[in-house]
Amino acid sequence: MFEVTAAPAQKALDAGPVREPGAYAALVREIGEDGACEVRAVFWSETCARLQLFRTLSLEQHHARISREAHSLKSAAGTFGYVRLAALALRLEKTAQQLGSSEFHDLLDLMDVAYAAARAQEPQG
Repeated sequence: MFEVTAAPAQKALDAGPVREPGAYAALVREIGEDGACEVRAVFWSETCARLQLFRTLSLEQHHARISREAHSLKSAAGTFGYVRLAALALRLEKTAQQLGSSEFHDLLDLMDVAYAAARAQEPQG
């Protein structure tokens, strides 16, 4: 069975930034401040719902859906420059079919932490 090595992976994630500082500014330049604020609000709402959804899905029965949802989360987090969350979502996307239940829940816990860190570093404006 595929195993996620959470401790070394967590150290690697902790070493990197939570957020790419210029990502939001780039989005503002593309779609304006009002549009960026609206899209960001949708991101937070959908991400919270998606993280909750992961915990309700059976890994054995829904690994394809989990992979799709993780892909969407990875893309959305990347748009706003939340690199830790995007990296963890990529890991889930690529490994959902091989993960055991314990590794899956450990990864979800790391994603929850990354989400909270991203929210804490949310740009104002």
